[in-house]
Amino acid sequence: ENKMSQQEKAARRAALRNEYWRTMTNPHNHLRGESGGVFDTGLARFQAMRVNHYEHFKPTGRSFKIGLFTVVIPIIVYAKMMKNERDQREQQYRTGQVAYADRRFKFI
Repeated sequence: ENKMSQQEKAARRAALRNEYWRTMTNPHNHLRGESGGVFDTGLARFQAMRVNHYEHFKPTGRSFKIGLFTVVIPIIVYAKMMKNERDQREQQYRTGQVAYADRRFKFI
């Protein structure tokens, strides 16, 4: 059974290869308006799947976690770090620990 499937695969590959070379080397393709390459049905299916992916998307716990940990939490953590840094800098300015000449963003 395994040898048979390997032979079938080899026969399919050979048929596809022959079809590809026959199409690519046909000097009369320009008469039918087929200049360029061979129409790849697998690539067309893949592109159609990519376009229609969001129409068939079903939210799951896993996709929720992925979105949470890759988008929401990093934004919140970064905003918190930025606010803490700015509050600390403002505190240093207000208590006189940083001279006016050494301040960043003096004119804002």
